[in-house]
Amino acid sequence: MDTIVARKNRKKQYIAIASLGILAFVGMMIYLANKPSSLKVKRSEILIKEVKKEAFEDFVIFQAQVEPLNAVLVNVVEGGSVQELYVENGAMVTQGTPIARIYNPNTEFNYLAQETGIIEQINQLNVAKLNIRNQELELSKELVLIEHDHNAAKMESDLNTKLYTKKILAKNEYEVGEEKLRYQNERKNIIQKSIEREKETNAVQIKQINQALGIMEKSLETLRNNKKNFLVMAPVSGRLSSFEANLGENILAGTSIGKIDVMKGYKLAAMVDEFYLDKVSTGHKGTIEFKGKPIEIQVIKILPEVKSGQFKVELGFVDKQPEGLQEGLSFGVKLILSGMEEKLVIPKGSFNSVAQGKYIFVVQGDEASKKAIQLGRENPYYYEVSEGLKAGDQVIVSKYDDYKNVEKLLLSK
Repeated sequence: MDTIVARKNRKKQYIAIASLGILAFVGMMIYLANKPSSLKVKRSEILIKEVKKEAFEDFVIFQAQVEPLNAVLVNVVEGGSVQELYVENGAMVTQGTPIARIYNPNTEFNYLAQETGIIEQINQLNVAKLNIRNQELELSKELVLIEHDHNAAKMESDLNTKLYTKKILAKNEYEVGEEKLRYQNERKNIIQKSIEREKETNAVQIKQINQALGIMEKSLETLRNNKKNFLVMAPVSGRLSSFEANLGENILAGTSIGKIDVMKGYKLAAMVDEFYLDKVSTGHKGTIEFKGKPIEIQVIKILPEVKSGQFKVELGFVDKQPEGLQEGLSFGVKLILSGMEEKLVIPKGSFNSVAQGKYIFVVQGDEASKKAIQLGRENPYYYEVSEGLKAGDQVIVSKYDDYKNVEKLLLSK
């Protein structure tokens, strides 16, 4: 008779095996997660340079063009449409030369109305002044008549006095003559005082009228001068440039339609990368080469407004301006930002467009490892190294576009 053998329970064994498998999987994942990502790269595809101590000069190179030292804008004072053009862009003009004529019928009508109104007010004031003079004249005539009557009364009184003294004239006739003289004296005194007061009052009125007339005359002169603003004239002598007005074009008041370059010296003007905005200052010196000779220049003006990633600088000549300069000539400018110093440097390369001065791949044997660094100043040839590298280190300076997420490069031939 066969004996029945009880089957062993393998559940615990399965659990143990499964646990070991899970632990192995987790360990593998952790290892893979912490394992530095690497990429195989051929040495022929990269550019390796040595970190070294070199004489470092902080400078920037850019192109600059010759411009007149001074330029004056040609502005339209009275807005309107362009009726006539008298000169062309690039012409030499003298101060006061007509450049263009602007026409605006509404403004011209307003000027005529204002001019008519001012002339009417001037006429009214002149009439008022004339009336005052006429009043004074009438009073003067009246005074002449009164003095005539007074003198006649005085003569009669003197005669009567003689006759009365000799007892030839009766007393009542004598007294009538004396009364007549007293009346004429009173009359003369009254009119003289009246004329004096009238003259004082008239003098004040005449003064006020003359002041008002002066203001009116100035207003009329200003108005007539403003009418001349329809004719746009050259404010200074020089070469007309940037003149772009067209016949029939409507131009607003205050708009600049060109500029006049005053031909009394030159300067250089250049657009510089905004990276150097806080590094370039007035007084910084540099050089250009003209006719095979170095010419020293310096920054005389900075326009900090950034357009399309650039700002404008103007440069003047340190010594006498060289002969033979012409507007529009272009020069390569080397602008010195700091003196020569011995610094740890890396030759410039395209790596920094991705790395942004934060890391670099350092080569050791057949590997290149990513290392954190800090870069300082730069010039067209070198980056200054502030932290992370030492002299003699070999670094990759070619582009890093394919290495953004890589920690190590495996170099092969």
